[in-house]
Amino acid sequence: MKNYLFLLTLLINFTSCAQNENFEKSKAFKQMNNTQGITKDKKTEIATLGAGCYWCTEAQFQQLNGVIKVESGFSGGKVANPSYHDVCTGTTGHAEVCNITYDASIISFDEILAAFWVCHDPTQLNKQGNDIGTQYRSVIFYHNEEQKTKAEDYKKKLNDEKAWANPVVTEISPFTIFYKAEGYHQNYYNENGDQPYCHYVIGPKIDKFKKIFKDKIKTKK
Repeated sequence: MKNYLFLLTLLINFTSCAQNENFEKSKAFKQMNNTQGITKDKKTEIATLGAGCYWCTEAQFQQLNGVIKVESGFSGGKVANPSYHDVCTGTTGHAEVCNITYDASIISFDEILAAFWVCHDPTQLNKQGNDIGTQYRSVIFYHNEEQKTKAEDYKKKLNDEKAWANPVVTEISPFTIFYKAEGYHQNYYNENGDQPYCHYVIGPKIDKFKKIFKDKIKTKK
């Protein structure tokens, strides 16, 4: 999944940028992005999201203030303890996902959803760019009824507003189990920033992500 051609990458990034600009103007995005953490005391919650290659998703969510930990792995399949190789066959039913642990007193699930729909193209079915297969599907595995209701409500609002030229096809399903991917997949961008995929694909996505959420990005210590 990591063998992008340079010109194809530029085209993908250009197209994604245009899509994000339309999405950012939507009322649904503004509503999500302006809903801040609502609890006074620290409250740790988890969101499990699939947005294509988990290297990209992990790297983007790691930027957000209030996000405590991001782990890459697999959810939504029928095979116990799958390996990366197993999931890549497309036969296990799993999606590449990130388990995102966050402080709900700092960042809300609404804001997590805003970041989720920014970080990939949710109108593509079972693919993201050059990554093709059900393992790359756009999916929200909700952990409770509140997450389910908000995900479904915002998805409907985005489609009603026609925030993208094509409908949002994000799957919204109950969370069952998360299998953490092999160690070399964790913290991938930070550990492998000199690799071509990181430089030409993940890097530009992070740059755009930071511009959109400039007021929510972690400050360097």
